[in-house]
Amino acid sequence: MDIFTSLDEKINRLGLWSAVIVIVTAVISVYLPLDAPGGYNAEHADRVAWLSNNRELFITAWANQIVAMLSLSGVFFAIAWRIGSANPLRAILASMVVLMSVIAFIIPKFIAVWTIPLLADTISTGAVGTQLADPLLRILNVSMPFSLYTSFDYFTSFDYLGFWLYSLFALLVAIPLYNSSVATKIAAVSLGLFGVIYQLTLLALWAGEIGAMDIEGSFLGASVLLVVVIIAMAFEFKKAKD
Repeated sequence: MDIFTSLDEKINRLGLWSAVIVIVTAVISVYLPLDAPGGYNAEHADRVAWLSNNRELFITAWANQIVAMLSLSGVFFAIAWRIGSANPLRAILASMVVLMSVIAFIIPKFIAVWTIPLLADTISTGAVGTQLADPLLRILNVSMPFSLYTSFDYFTSFDYLGFWLYSLFALLVAIPLYNSSVATKIAAVSLGLFGVIYQLTLLALWAGEIGAMDIEGSFLGASVLLVVVIIAMAFEFKKAKD
């Protein structure tokens, strides 16, 4: 077995296990709350109390999100590898885009795991720095679309930036991925649709057609197509590994 064949087998195994972990973490995320009950509509005092009383649960939920994101990146890296032999430049560009998306996603998720619980504890205990912690926690509201954490209107949104980079990745790999395999065709079409829909949604936002409260539903709705990609490529990775 030559080096390339061995590496190809390992990367297909990486893609398969990454897809499995994405699916598992997605199921787990259904049972783990990412914010206080009521989310955007929750009172600040109630949110502080909930974060203080459910610190471990909150951290676990966002740690699960980090694992899911890294696993999805593993799937995308494996897809980029598959198109590399025929389209090396696209594969390199696609891999670079995935790497940038990891950086974009890890920043807000690490803030959720590290900063937000510390701010809530400081406020609830009345420790030194409470006056600074209170306004910081307000602008780091994970449910509010125009907070510092998720804002699309006032600050750069790292989460939405990450999904935008996903859409660029999708547009880069969609055509080269479309080959004789039924699974890769399904994945390629789904990626192409996701890339186009996300770009058109972004244009609609800039044109003022999407309100602040509709941002999450409008943009994340297209991400359902990524589920199709993950499932289709899981079958393809398994077939290639075997």
